[in-house]
Amino acid sequence: MLNQFSRTEIIFGKEGMSKIFKSKIAVFGIGGVGGYAVEALARSGAGQIDLYDDDKICLTNINRQIHATRKNIGIYKVDAAKERIHEINPDATVNTYKIFYMPDTSYQVDLSQYDYVIDAIDTVSGKIELAVKAYENNIAVISSMGMGNKVDAAALQVADIYDTSVCPLARVMRHELRKRGIPKLKSVYSKESVSPPQADILTECRTNCICPPNTARKCTYRRQIPGSNAFVPAVAGLIIAGEVIKDLIGHDK
Repeated sequence: MLNQFSRTEIIFGKEGMSKIFKSKIAVFGIGGVGGYAVEALARSGAGQIDLYDDDKICLTNINRQIHATRKNIGIYKVDAAKERIHEINPDATVNTYKIFYMPDTSYQVDLSQYDYVIDAIDTVSGKIELAVKAYENNIAVISSMGMGNKVDAAALQVADIYDTSVCPLARVMRHELRKRGIPKLKSVYSKESVSPPQADILTECRTNCICPPNTARKCTYRRQIPGSNAFVPAVAGLIIAGEVIKDLIGHDK
């Protein structure tokens, strides 16, 4: 009988769809990249998705985050994403965790339960910790590198972290992971040079923060707030979801 995933099943078959539905996937960071990764996973038939993010939807998220709308301002991103997943697939099991993943909070997460981990967070220490813990638990992981201040979605590539170039964040990750003896990390990165910011005092979040009330990490506390857009993070998220789905079912092997 036809269902919402029938056209996907034509490509991956019943066995592939069963693997996708039964695999347990964790997504860390439900923003511009992570939100679109979640969207594509849900529309691919993923049946078990855990969402990790402690942030709330802000007006300034609307330009690039798929779950960010005017009516959702002030709602936790994980809650908005969960509702959207269930609108696509009511049979999906979705757990939400309002956690800011960092070395000092990583003990709260048992990575060993997952078949695949998506790193779409933007804090270097958190990204490193996630990569290390995933390696220690022998869990497949894919990590998003810097997507801020980029305008060329066609410059995105998938590569092991040690084969990346141009991206400043990837350079830091290579250095830190090499020191920790991590031999590999599947990554999505951009070979585009960073575009110069056009912000002025009126569009600077650090001096004009409009984060929702009771937001844990307001703009005024963040070291850097890059520019972004509707297409580069979105394409990165879709690429990540595609890599996860193909890896789970061994489509390219």
